Amino acid sequence: MAAAGPDNPVSRKKFAIFAIVMQVVFILFFGMFTDYKVGQARPPPSLAANASREVIVNGIDALYPMFMDVHSMMFIGFGFLMAFLARYGYSSIGLNFLLGAVVIQWATLVLGFFHQYPDFSSTIELELTNLLTADFAAAAVMITFGALLGKVSVMQLLVIALFEIVIFSVNEMIGVKIFKAVDIGGSMFVHTFGAYFGLAVSRVLAPSTRHARKIGSGKEAAVYHSDLFAILGAIFLWLYWPSFNGSPTSGEQRHRVVINTYYSLASCVVITFAFSSLYSKEGKLDMVHVQNATLAGGVAVGATADFLIQPWGAMMLGAIGAIISVSGYVYLQPFLLRKFHLHDTCGVHNLHGMPGILGGLASVIATSSISISKYGDTVGSVYGAIADGRSQNEQAGYQMAALTLTVVMALFGGAAVGLMVRALGSTLDPLSDSEQEMFEDRVHWEVNSEFLTVGEAPDNMPGGKGHSKIGPRDSAASDASFDISNRPPRSRVGTVNEVLEAEARESSI
Repeated sequence: MAAAGPDNPVSRKKFAIFAIVMQVVFILFFGMFTDYKVGQARPPPSLAANASREVIVNGIDALYPMFMDVHSMMFIGFGFLMAFLARYGYSSIGLNFLLGAVVIQWATLVLGFFHQYPDFSSTIELELTNLLTADFAAAAVMITFGALLGKVSVMQLLVIALFEIVIFSVNEMIGVKIFKAVDIGGSMFVHTFGAYFGLAVSRVLAPSTRHARKIGSGKEAAVYHSDLFAILGAIFLWLYWPSFNGSPTSGEQRHRVVINTYYSLASCVVITFAFSSLYSKEGKLDMVHVQNATLAGGVAVGATADFLIQPWGAMMLGAIGAIISVSGYVYLQPFLLRKFHLHDTCGVHNLHGMPGILGGLASVIATSSISISKYGDTVGSVYGAIADGRSQNEQAGYQMAALTLTVVMALFGGAAVGLMVRALGSTLDPLSDSEQEMFEDRVHWEVNSEFLTVGEAPDNMPGGKGHSKIGPRDSAASDASFDISNRPPRSRVGTVNEVLEAEARESSI
């Protein structure tokens, strides 16, 4: 297979041409199919100038602050959360930036079309809500990016994103428009979908045992300062998560979403720290758990954030989400790599996949058990289908159907897109199977000369040559230099040697 090496000028020109053509197509499609929405971004002709201005100002003032919270989460929170890799920081933040810019344009068009169901029109009328839903779609793609981080080229990443948005939109249309399922914070339609889509693509693009072992190399490791970037991204996401869950709502419903998410996240942090220490033989904390599992509460409470689950119920969801997430990093992720050769760079299964399923199941239980009379006249704003005559148990069944459909659509859709990307081969300049290009910024970026040799972090970099991402840090390491170069480098799924040794033990039985 041809490689997208840093000295390959043809690859660079191919990417540039692809990006230019793609943006030109976006511009043409926006010119053909979009317009400002009357009464929001475009004043209605029947109103006087001052009246129309008041409508526009009031409309944007109600949503814009939360929209900007969500927008910042996409480009700053996700970008820095994925910046833990020692030699892939430019790509983690930079490609997240590029991917987000592409997806919000494409998602505006695709979602704008499918959201018209069943009355399709040739014109997509744009308002601030379209921008917000495009950001939600971008979140799903960025979750997928987390599973593929360091293993795919820019061209592959863009093609995966373009097709994922189409499948994402179809799944959401069926779940929301046909099943009328409720998922205000995207536990199912965003987090679960993005995670399992990414896992399916990752498995298809790295099918062999040899390849799965190879990409779990020492370069999939953090250094001291890259972990600091990642924890800053995590805290940024943690702070703004109530806006992510609450922005599609209004009034008392939004108030309830913010309260439930706030307490779920707080509970999640405490339990994450507790179980991180509990799982360590030395009782120490693991930064990878703090960077990721502390956010599982926001994912887990998403589908029920506007329900009357009470603050204690939200806190329970946050605590359970934390336990599931930390346990996934410690036990399940190494097992999936060893048994199924499923490589997950950021551990999206632990942060988004399993907590997303928890959130979907919680919505099934809450829908069937909470008395509808408690919602009073506002039941329609939470359960539109129940207000139209659907029973609680029927609605709970549709909640379960939406969760099941999402997992199936994500797995089969991701596998199909992965197979297509693999079939395109050198057309998309895939990274080579060697460790020369995996988790390497210099494949796509001009980098400083301090990056000397492949697989070797600079000696003057704190934590150089193998900072742990899973398991306790080596207490024998020097506190001054964090030098653990005499140990096998570790990553989020443990050392490659540990995986291979476990396989050898199992095969000898």
